Amino acid sequence: MFRNTYDSDNTVFSPQGRLHQVEYALEAVKQGSAAVGLRSKTHAILLALKRSSGELASYQQKMYRVDDHVGIAIAGLTSDARVLSNFMRQQAMSSRMLFNRPIPVNRLVSSIADKAQVNTQEYGRRPYGVGFLVIGQDKSGPHLYEFSPSGNSYEYYAMSIGARSQSAKTYLEKNYESFMDCNLDDLIRHGLHALRETLQQDKDLTINNTSIGIVGLAGTHEKDVPQRGEIIKPYLESMVPKTHGGAAAAPAEGEGAPPATADEDVQMAE
Repeated sequence: MFRNTYDSDNTVFSPQGRLHQVEYALEAVKQGSAAVGLRSKTHAILLALKRSSGELASYQQKMYRVDDHVGIAIAGLTSDARVLSNFMRQQAMSSRMLFNRPIPVNRLVSSIADKAQVNTQEYGRRPYGVGFLVIGQDKSGPHLYEFSPSGNSYEYYAMSIGARSQSAKTYLEKNYESFMDCNLDDLIRHGLHALRETLQQDKDLTINNTSIGIVGLAGTHEKDVPQRGEIIKPYLESMVPKTHGGAAAAPAEGEGAPPATADEDVQMAE
């Protein structure tokens, strides 16, 4: 009833105590292509579905490397994501220059949450129209955070954002208890199954529309500098086919996964 009266500015509360402009920004995140994040005791990973505006266009970038130990996946306005990712890189660089150490992941997420909150409170600004899944690793282990345009941030065992993300959340909620003990290959396979749930019926995951980001020990398929899509292909081939009911069976733990090798880094494959 009051929606059209109280949604012209982000500093005006409606009689129901809502900020409609902030809610519209959250809707912009839901319009973006899906991204999924998971973590185990040793790794945190991101998987994202890339979109193309047409047959003649390339696929948009869905992941950004912030520092050696932090990476993000986006859903929403890519232009806003570039601004916020550059801000995150500045914060990470400042920590290395001033304190000679990588910035703690929770502090980095809090800094962009504080930056986003200002745009929900000051007149003449608009909220950022993008949400992040942030993975990182520090002394306490791997971490996965969600950042939203409202200025909120939460830590998760597994999470998905973007279009049709509820289908991925359903898969994650059914299987999250096994994630902590998964090796890297099984964790990625779970993530691909969750990401596949967000696709339309006639679509499928390919090396062109799928991105994978890894924080932790390097995987068995990572050798030197790979060609585009070369790392992703073995993981896509290892996926369990969909059953007639539409859901994929959860992969067996330890299924065909050799132990991970050393070299702690953020590995971003597109």
